[in-house]
This record gives sequence, structure tokens and C-alpha cells, in this order.
Amino acid sequence: MFKKITSNLLTRKTANELLERARSGSLKKTLNAFDLFVIGIGAVVGTGILTIIGTAIQGGPESIGAGPAIVVSMVLAAIACVFSALCYSEIASVIPVSGSVYTYTYATLGEFSALLVGWVLMLNYVIGNITVSNAWCGYLTQLLKGFSKYLPDFIINFPLWLRSDVRSIYNMCSKYGLDVHDKMPFILDKIPVALNLPVICLTLFSTLILIKGIKESTRFAAIMVCLNLLMIISFIVVGAFHLDCHNWVPFAPNGIKGIIMGAFIIFFAYIGFDAVSTAAEETKNPQKDLPIAILGTLTFCTVLYILVALVLTGIVPIGHINIQAPIAAALNSIGQDRLAGFISLAAVCALASVFLICQLAATRILYAMSRDRFLPRVMRAIHKKYRTPHVMTWTVGAVIIFCSLFMDLNISAELCNYGTFTAFIAICIAVIILRKTEPNLKRPFKVPFVPLFPILGIISCAGLMLYSLRDLATSAYMFIAWVIIGISIYAFFSYKNLRKER
Repeated sequence: MFKKITSNLLTRKTANELLERARSGSLKKTLNAFDLFVIGIGAVVGTGILTIIGTAIQGGPESIGAGPAIVVSMVLAAIACVFSALCYSEIASVIPVSGSVYTYTYATLGEFSALLVGWVLMLNYVIGNITVSNAWCGYLTQLLKGFSKYLPDFIINFPLWLRSDVRSIYNMCSKYGLDVHDKMPFILDKIPVALNLPVICLTLFSTLILIKGIKESTRFAAIMVCLNLLMIISFIVVGAFHLDCHNWVPFAPNGIKGIIMGAFIIFFAYIGFDAVSTAAEETKNPQKDLPIAILGTLTFCTVLYILVALVLTGIVPIGHINIQAPIAAALNSIGQDRLAGFISLAAVCALASVFLICQLAATRILYAMSRDRFLPRVMRAIHKKYRTPHVMTWTVGAVIIFCSLFMDLNISAELCNYGTFTAFIAICIAVIILRKTEPNLKRPFKVPFVPLFPILGIISCAGLMLYSLRDLATSAYMFIAWVIIGISIYAFFSYKNLRKER
């Protein structure tokens, strides 16, 4: 009995089985290399550069910051990423199937590991969107304040409980010694109520676009990405004329520990090239276009992040960096109020595109899981007109709205990092195994120096992940709880359902 269960846990799908499933699937192939690059840039150049960079520099509630040495943290994070990016490029070109690392794990480590990796990836994108939406609300508030002369007072002073989450309100009241009952209503004087209406509206808008079609979604994202890049380049150019070298001293105020923690926090941004691979099944020429988009995204975004970090820390002393809207606040500090207003407008648009792309990735991963019978049959339904997984898209949207009511930016970003490290480690292991189990597969792109590069990817990601466990207790416990929930789903539903439908 035990031997049979173990054998079932390790049941794999061959690359040919996965490819055949993709060929017989219903998703429409509409994307090219440019579309994939837009998805990657849109996912990376968003919350990380607009919000999380402030936390990485200054530190969060449970972590210390890197200070100006954040540029070193970024290089460290990029080095940890490059090995995984190479592995993504190889496997995505070999098995261009919807589902990203979940699918690749199914082909190498078996169904149990695939379920856990897919569950963790869902954490990355669904909970990651809480970070995105939190930042989006922050920049939206900044933008509205800039039009205070022209807008009604009830819009500018919108009640806090209608534009924030319960946890953030509690944290704010605790920090400034305020009475939480003055900031939000309570049901029966015990249950706090907070409805983040801006996030609810953003989620509904994003859901409707995704149901309409992935090509329409990437067109919208492309416009937002161009606006985002224009904003960031403007900040770099204008900020370069206001640098104060004294702000870079001390360069690493918290030493190597701060640098490593900064790398861990900023790692949140680099999940973007995983988002590229989730759209593999809807790509016209995935063998060629996926490696170009994945490696291009990593290279371009690393350079951009380093330039922004240098300018930001050169303009504002690390103790005065605004955590929620660091770039706009930095421009305000040097008298560039109009440009700061433009930054806030562009940030609202850019973060909306990041939100859209993360929701897209989450739905495609869960669609792949439901198609493989890990989730209920209804989840794999395809819209008759638009040929998109509409049931799954609505489900993901509902989960995002629910989580946005009580999760804050820092905790959700840290949770996503654990998920990202897990996914990157899994992809490196998958390359090593697939080289051994299916050596004759046609590989349009190959990782050099296998198994050395994948092993270096595993060591670097695992090292950052384990080092951070000492300081991020809350998010670490929540991640462990999330994994336990995933194991429970497999034990009480997926295992029997897989055996029943075969």
C-alpha cells in the first residue's frame, strides 16, 4: 500500500504528453516576442521599482534595509536570478505549455511536487497582487491630492476604511497612537470592517479585460509599459542633476546583513520572467520567442533598477525615503512637483498593468492545474466566444478582492518572495532531471555548463531564502501554513480525483 502511494506521488507526465495536451487545447495562439517582452517588463518594472525599493533601502517592520548598498543587493538578486532565467529559457522552449514551473515540475518531479509548486505559484501572483494593489492605492491617493483644488472634498478625503485594508489601519493607529474605532466601523463592536473600493474596482476592470482576450490584455499592458518607462527615464534624467554624494555615506549602514536582506526584499520584482513562461501556450513561436523575452526582461530590468536606486538614494537620505511612493516623494523633495504629479499618474497606470499581468499569470497556472484534474472540473471551463478561462479568471479576481481586505504590502511581498525562491529552485532541479530522463528532446535553447549552472541557481536562491527566515517570522509562518493547505488539498481532493478520472 505504501509503495503504491509513493509511486502515485511520483507519477510524471512526459514532455510529449504535455505537448500533445497543449496542441489539443483551446487557448488561442496570438502572442509574439514583443508581446512576451511587454508581459515581462510589465511584471518586473512595477511594484518593485515604485514601492518595494523603498522598503529594501530603509527596511520594514521585521527587516533591516540595505541603504545605498541596495545597488549591490540588486546585483546579488540578479545573479541569483540569472541561473534560474537560463533554466526557464531551456524548459520553456522545450515544453511551451501553459502553467510555467508547475507544468515543468509535473514532467520531472511528479504530481505531488507539481501540486505544491503550482499552489506556491498561485501565492506568488494572487497574493503578489495585494502588494501591487496596495502600491496602486498609495499613488492614486498622491495623484488625487495633486488635484485637490479641482476635486470635491469627499474624493480627496475619502474615508480610510473605504480605501485601505484592516491590517494597515491597525498598524497606522498603533504607530501614531490613534483610536482604531475612529478610523473604521465595527460589526457588534468586535469585527472590523474595511472595504478597499479602489482595489475592488481595479480587480473587476482587470478581470473583464482578461476575459475578453490575452491579446487585448497585452495591448493595454504595452501602452501602460511605455508610459511607465517614460516616467522612470524622466526620474533618472532629472534626478541625476540633484544628486548629493553625502547621501551615499555610509554606503552599507547595516553591513552584509542589510545587503542580503535588501536582495531578498527586492527579489519580489524578478518574478516577471516567470510571468512570461505562463503564456507559453498562447505564443505563436515559443521555441524562439520565450528565451529572448525571458533573458531580455532580466537584463533590461536589472540595469534600470540599478540606475533608479542610485538616483533615489542620491536625492533623499535613507531615513527620509517615502515607503509607499518613494519616487514621487523624492521629486517633491527637490521641488519637481509637476514631474512628481506625472510620476503619480504614470505609476497608477503602470501598476494597473502589473496587476493585470499578475492576474493573467495566476489564471493560466490554475487553468493548467484544473486541466490536469488537481482542481474541480468547473475551473477548466473556456468561454465560448473569447476562448479564455473565464471561470478561473473570476475565481482569481474574487480571491484577490478578499485578500485585499486584510493583507498589507510588506507581508504580501515577503510571502511572494518565498514562493518565488521555491519556483526558481524547482525550475533548476527540473532542468537537471529532464536532461537525464529525456536527453533526446529537441532543445532550441540550452543552459550552458549543466549541472553547474542549475546547482548554482539552487544554492543562491536557497541561501537567500534560508538567511531571511531568522528575521521574517510572520511571513515565514504564513508561507508554511500556505504549503500545509496545499498538501491538504492534494490529500483530500486531488489524489482521489486523479485516480478517479483516469
